[in-house]
Amino acid sequence: MEFLILGFFTGLSLILAIGAQNIFVIEQGLKKQHIFLVCFVCSASDLILIFFGIFLFHYFIQYFNHTIELIFNVLLVIFLIHFIYSKIKSFNSNVYFNNEVIDISKFNIFLKTLGFTYLNPHVYSDTVFFLGNFSKNFIFNQKILFGVGASIASFVFFFVIGYLSKYLSQYARSNKVWKIINIFIISFMSLLTIFVVLETIN
Repeated sequence: MEFLILGFFTGLSLILAIGAQNIFVIEQGLKKQHIFLVCFVCSASDLILIFFGIFLFHYFIQYFNHTIELIFNVLLVIFLIHFIYSKIKSFNSNVYFNNEVIDISKFNIFLKTLGFTYLNPHVYSDTVFFLGNFSKNFIFNQKILFGVGASIASFVFFFVIGYLSKYLSQYARSNKVWKIINIFIISFMSLLTIFVVLETIN
């Protein structure tokens, strides 16, 4: 159960980071436009990429020697430090949402959502590389629980921000709220960084 919880909070801390995909989902919620489709495509895509990353690292871990594993851990620490640094830099950034409502078909929204998801390099670094790499030393059932937890975080997050954005629009626009979210992200990711460093040293 602890790996399910770990996966949930790890996935949540990654996905909470404000980016083009999250802004797009919030905008569709504000516009009340194909919200379910947008949230489902984003969530299901995360699930697919999360387990792709987990199974990719699970399959190749048997070919890792100590040097390769050390390289992956160093890359993971670099990624975490860069991620934390980007969140610190974003403290003074402004987030803007587009409220203009344009009539658009469900198919076009579907394609647009795919674009915001699969053309976003951060989606791959967060799901495939980070979550897959982080879980590489777990035993198989722990990896599954970790992946399920991270996937649940994606479904919960996207559907919450999609359907509640019209009620919480004034808060979604608040930089103060995003700063509080970033403090949570930075704190949690800092703990994960310490964990990976200690694991690498040992």
